[in-house]
Amino acid sequence: MAAKRKMEWAASGTHLRGVPRRAVFAAVGAFAKAVASLLNTTTVHNADTLLRLVRHRPPGVPLLTVSNHMSTLDDPVMWGFKGFPSMDARMGRWVLAAEDICFKNAVLSYFFRLGKCIPITRGGGIYQEHMNEALERLSDGEWLHTFPEGKVSQEDGPIRRLKWGTASLIDRAPVTPIVLPIVHHGLQEVMPENYFRGRRPPLPLCNKRINIVVGEPIEFNLPKMREMALTTHDFSLPTLGWSGSSPCGLDEAAQRSLYNAISDRIQAVMESLRIFGKKILTSQK
Repeated sequence: MAAKRKMEWAASGTHLRGVPRRAVFAAVGAFAKAVASLLNTTTVHNADTLLRLVRHRPPGVPLLTVSNHMSTLDDPVMWGFKGFPSMDARMGRWVLAAEDICFKNAVLSYFFRLGKCIPITRGGGIYQEHMNEALERLSDGEWLHTFPEGKVSQEDGPIRRLKWGTASLIDRAPVTPIVLPIVHHGLQEVMPENYFRGRRPPLPLCNKRINIVVGEPIEFNLPKMREMALTTHDFSLPTLGWSGSSPCGLDEAAQRSLYNAISDRIQAVMESLRIFGKKILTSQK
């Protein structure tokens, strides 16, 4: 028996003719604009690439953006920079969101579902039911955003090792998505985790500098990477209980090898963007 998806009806664009979704995007988009562009100073490098892919992708081709995770406000504030259609519900991203944070009760669940959020259970594995929902959105040619590091970290250090969920989506999507890396810095100062007695501030802080670096799409030769995974995987690793093989015929060991390779590639690109972003910040001082 398939697991039940949480409040999926509220995530439909036809729910109440889309009025609640448009209202949520208008309100949250305005909030993001206020925080990013009025209360703080946001600089975006290579914004044109993101705008072009959000607005003018080939029909049926999904967009998968990936970024580091510096604060609980990363999404939506990172989309609040000037010129971005953050209040447009039709163009807005779908995003994987932590179930234990965003879906604690019915009210929050309804709100985040209207905001095109897909609940993900931490530790639930890459084959949990809501990952299938994310795959469906990619199959529809939609824009999906993920935080492949898995959780917030406000340490000013290298990009952490990525979880396999994003890599599995790239591999399993019927149409390979355009994968666009984004690295940002400064939102950890807008919403610090330990502001007062180990708690976040009640409202976003202001007069901070936010820097966003948008990379170029990452190319993946998936047929070649799958072939390599079949010949280089490690049978000595303990199994995770993944049932059967992937749609491309890879067993669990080969899938893990492939997902490691995809994740390592994304991590390396994101780290290069992080270093580039630090150079920009240094030049601005």
